[in-house]
Amino acid sequence: MLRAEATADGVAAIGRLRPSVTVRATDWRAGEGSTPGDAPPPIRESVADSAVGRATGLELPLGRVTVTHQDTGRTWELTGEETLTAGTYALRVDSVVEAQVAFTAAARVSKTQERASLTFPAPTSVRVGFAERDDRPPGTLTAARTPESVATVVSTLSTSTLTTTAARSHSRMRRHPPLIEFGEATEIPPAFADRRTQSDVTITVPPTLQYVFATSSLAHYLGATLEVAEGATPTLRAPDVEHRLDEMPGYQYETAELLRRVFLLDCLVREAVPGNDRLAEHHLLDRLPLDSDAVATASIGERVETYLDVPFDLISPDLPEWHLSMYVEPTYDHVRTLPHVISNLPNIFAPKSQPLEGNERLRRSLDDFYRAPADDSARIEPVKPILGPGRAHGWLADGIPIDVFKTLSEAYEHRSGGDHDTQSTSVVAVLNDAEMSSEHDDAADIYRRGTADLDIDVSVREQLSRAELAAVFEADHDFVHYIGHCEEDGLQCRDGALSTSTLDHSAAETFFLNACGSYYEGIDLVRKGSVAGAVTFEKVLDGHAARVGTMFVRLLVNGFSIERALDLARRRIIMGNDYTVVGDGTHKLSGAPETVPLAATIVPRDDDETYRVTFDASSPRVTGDVFRLPEPLDGQPRLFGAESEMTLSATETERFVRSVDIPVIFDGDIQWSTDLVGQIPR
Repeated sequence: MLRAEATADGVAAIGRLRPSVTVRATDWRAGEGSTPGDAPPPIRESVADSAVGRATGLELPLGRVTVTHQDTGRTWELTGEETLTAGTYALRVDSVVEAQVAFTAAARVSKTQERASLTFPAPTSVRVGFAERDDRPPGTLTAARTPESVATVVSTLSTSTLTTTAARSHSRMRRHPPLIEFGEATEIPPAFADRRTQSDVTITVPPTLQYVFATSSLAHYLGATLEVAEGATPTLRAPDVEHRLDEMPGYQYETAELLRRVFLLDCLVREAVPGNDRLAEHHLLDRLPLDSDAVATASIGERVETYLDVPFDLISPDLPEWHLSMYVEPTYDHVRTLPHVISNLPNIFAPKSQPLEGNERLRRSLDDFYRAPADDSARIEPVKPILGPGRAHGWLADGIPIDVFKTLSEAYEHRSGGDHDTQSTSVVAVLNDAEMSSEHDDAADIYRRGTADLDIDVSVREQLSRAELAAVFEADHDFVHYIGHCEEDGLQCRDGALSTSTLDHSAAETFFLNACGSYYEGIDLVRKGSVAGAVTFEKVLDGHAARVGTMFVRLLVNGFSIERALDLARRRIIMGNDYTVVGDGTHKLSGAPETVPLAATIVPRDDDETYRVTFDASSPRVTGDVFRLPEPLDGQPRLFGAESEMTLSATETERFVRSVDIPVIFDGDIQWSTDLVGQIPR
């Protein structure tokens, strides 16, 4: 829960998430006011705490502003400048958190692309409070089953973006888009039609779902009008530019490149918008003929025109790789999933794959040491996806792909509606294999020791029956870690096998089925109600399962997304590709820290006296935000996904691993920094 804390110059939002939101005040005096009965009115019930003071003006966070005249009950959105006659008012600002201001007075309110402000003719008592932002979809749009109708609805998804300035590149300015359902005709509720900023960018494509899907992320970020026309040449138009694009299949790669260009240049210039940091990467703009102050608050179309004219190739290699690419079969069934998928702006490509080559399917000849005989687990026939640019990859299509997370439409529906009854994060570790007691003990210790500062409720269960294991999955838990065997008929229990397809439902939000060949059981958990989990393709060694499992758990509870956590954890073994993610791989464990966590790689340099330390904060879930290196290192904000490298002496490296609590890749293995203390050769 957030609390409002009066500061020297206003009121700040303070809480576990530590959002950087402050309502700044002119001539601020904290307190109830100088005369009895001068207290301002209460604010909405969603705010549990507020601060009161007197001021002649307030500078509000950047975002959508709505005004409620509490005397009449009228509510409207502020789009410019207005004079409010004497009365009782409440202002709501939809920003990184929801900021609310209540007062009884006449006032002047103003909102531009750069800022919003509230001024009074004399010092006035105000009440300021904050509420956690609500990232649930704000409503539903209706489309007919035609490419034209779907394009119209996709054009409206950007109403959830809170600004048209370059600050829209920060995730706090982008909320979850409305959902899509099918009907007889296109229906855009007035609330969305009125809220949509009239775009000065139009993208025209041929009338096929493949083009609409491939354009969706770019159109969403640009707030563009997406049009379809028979025989059209794919074209992006802004007021003073007409930019022609390739036809398929090249079109999808051009739109991906254009999205990255516009988005990252917005990140570099947005410091000109109040409330945004100056990035460490800002110096790259010195290579380009670009007036960042003028561009940052220009219209989207004007920015696109400017960005198309600059030689982006001069700085592109020094900017982050795109965080996520999704391979989505362009079907009407997936239209309803599209708002969930594009909410964090992935590249969208048509899925293509090829059979695995012989050397890629080569198995180690260690059958005697495998946890189960080969014939006992379900047969899997994976394929190799043809991947486009991107750091992480997700597959929303038929087939069993390697090197990507395999997701389902149901995963996003469960994520969207998955409110849990429990107040703390509920974790259950199930040990159904007595021979794996070392993994069980390590996992339990990690849960308890590594989550001391988090509100996590951990229980450990052993040797469960089928009914008991079914009850675990059907109960309301945030994470279930199954440690045991899996055979063709299901997860092994003391009285037989449990097939997850027989569950009434799954209320386990996330899971790890650390058992041989658990892929199909994980898929069924997602279909039954889960959001995401880690599974195995085939057989895994006992020792390997323990090493991957315990590291995966520790990464999850420290805030890594499921895909990123497994990607790091499987570095612990050679056969890491036996593990994969099913469901929405961008999801993260409820109750884990909200900030994107940092990882590091330490490599000795050729001089044998110093070390190259590379830092990485990246997530398939978030893009456009910033991170800072641990103290006392350089504290400049850097873009997520941008690797930062420095050279440290052995003594400095040892001091570094003592001062941080992060995963570190060292000597080809991933370990926790605290485990490396005393291990750095001098």
